[in-house]
Amino acid sequence: MSESLIKLEGVTKVFLTDEVETHALSGIHMDIKKGEYVSIAGPSGCGKSTLLSILGLLDSPTDGSYVLNGRPVQGLSLPERARIRNREIGFIFQSFNLIGDLTVFENVELPLTYRGMPAAERKAAATEALEKVGMGHRAKHLPSQLSGGQQQRVAVARALAGKPAVLLADEPTGNLDSKNGDSVMQLLAELHKGGATIVMVTHDTRFARHADRTIHIFDGRVVQEQVETAH
Repeated sequence: MSESLIKLEGVTKVFLTDEVETHALSGIHMDIKKGEYVSIAGPSGCGKSTLLSILGLLDSPTDGSYVLNGRPVQGLSLPERARIRNREIGFIFQSFNLIGDLTVFENVELPLTYRGMPAAERKAAATEALEKVGMGHRAKHLPSQLSGGQQQRVAVARALAGKPAVLLADEPTGNLDSKNGDSVMQLLAELHKGGATIVMVTHDTRFARHADRTIHIFDGRVVQEQVETAH
């Protein structure tokens, strides 16, 4: 069996507002292996996005442990968390989050600039990522000149360019029509075949079936895990 990339044990997240405690996550246990494609499903407000924020080091659990790629995440300083986020984690958001006044190429290259990667290496990595998602011919365009589906492909290229250990996708088809949504899901399936580890939050059961297994969350708890058979 391949080794764990992500291991959560007893992860809890409590939000305090006006003396009201909201338990967003309650005792989550999760083990994701390298090369797995896992979908996290559940109704709106069940804690899926909170869980993804913790996996992506954008938020910290109130309690419990998180080991990423063999390394405990608790106790890391903010700069260390930012460095790991930049190098190990690729984010794909529902709203693309592209920068409007940068070209497609510059959007993909930007996170690599933060790493201090030399210009020639950055250029090669960004070009390769854009070719992989079929957007190499649009490198000089601005995001506003692209369709939603094309923008999401660029966002996937940006996530891929740094060769992260894991891709975290938060409702990647949420803002797309069904044709573009299918095409982005097809792209993620191809990346997974090529060895990528993917964790995707979705409320669309049709898309959850693309994954190797689905973890169902309800009221901040894992209620069911199922292995997907039809691909």
